[in-house]
Amino acid sequence: MQPDCTDLTPIVQEVLSLHGDSVQGHAIFQINCAGCHGIMADGKVGPSLKNVSDRKSPPRLIKQVISGQTPPMPKFQPSPQEMADLLSYLESL
Repeated sequence: MQPDCTDLTPIVQEVLSLHGDSVQGHAIFQINCAGCHGIMADGKVGPSLKNVSDRKSPPRLIKQVISGQTPPMPKFQPSPQEMADLLSYLESL
């Protein structure tokens, strides 16, 4: 998916400039996300994240995670590298 230029805030640009590690991203997911999205990311309280990168662009995924604007999902403030790692994991689903 092509990012929309309005999505390229400084934090999004920084995250996209980094190389994400999906193994680290999986660990971050298990600690912060699996409680709602399921251990296998197949949905629980939150929706399934399987093939989420087919539905949302990387900038939109980043904004969704860090914004806290999608209740009941809590605002989550990972470092840029942690977000790059999490994004790499989400893209592997």
